[in-house]
Amino acid sequence: MKEVKAMVLTGYGLNCDNETDFSLHLAGADSHRMHINELIRNASSGSAGPLEDYQILVFGGGFSWADDHGAGVLMASKMKRHLGEALKAFVDAGNLILGICNGFQALVNLGLLPGFDGRYQDREVALTHNDSGNFIDTWVNLKVNPKSPNVFTRGLNHAEFPVRHGEGKFYATEDALQRLFENNQVVLQYADHDGTPAGGRRPSNPNGSLSDIAGICDPTGRIFGLMPHPEAFNHFTNHPDWTRRKLALARQGKSIEQEEGGGIGIFRNAVGYFRD
Repeated sequence: MKEVKAMVLTGYGLNCDNETDFSLHLAGADSHRMHINELIRNASSGSAGPLEDYQILVFGGGFSWADDHGAGVLMASKMKRHLGEALKAFVDAGNLILGICNGFQALVNLGLLPGFDGRYQDREVALTHNDSGNFIDTWVNLKVNPKSPNVFTRGLNHAEFPVRHGEGKFYATEDALQRLFENNQVVLQYADHDGTPAGGRRPSNPNGSLSDIAGICDPTGRIFGLMPHPEAFNHFTNHPDWTRRKLALARQGKSIEQEEGGGIGIFRNAVGYFRD
């Protein structure tokens, strides 16, 4: 079986690296956590490319640089200055990049998303302060676009993950929004319990994102950013309703058949992309 290597960035306030690394291991990847400084040091050493041994790169959640100057701004600036060419080479080689929450914010600020016409340096959309003005920590229902080229959501039609952010409102011009939908680059939308897009209504849309957008990909489907946290649903007991669901099954003489949480499918698809 082909070994698939993944790198999860750590350092400077990123705080979801252990859960993300764990989820990738569950999905079958040979995953490693690496501090941003170590990656930059490797890039400046003049040796082989710092990312060339990896197929999956994850910008995880947290509060990089304490969200100073805006969420993901300083992380994107540091990465672009020191690793801009390495990131471009990584994408050009056909590899996968995943940005979760703060990682999504960094990908947007880097210009890796939305990547219209293969332009991976232009900043064309934004993630800004929640309409409520408050930090949000809750679970959300998500509608998955089955027509999207996104590698990470293949075979999925809905999802339920937690969100934890203060700057998660997706914002773009009308032209950019239209293009995202025409290209099927809108991967996830906040939805009601029946799977209908939230229509901007709280609490289904927790932050006021335009067109209920919770996640987008680039035109190739190999770069994916989302505000919800799939790594935070790696086991069925992560879900707030797990005890009620377990009791309901027990009354029917059944038990939990799959202990793996619904978020692992995102990572399993990434690993399977290279094995298939």
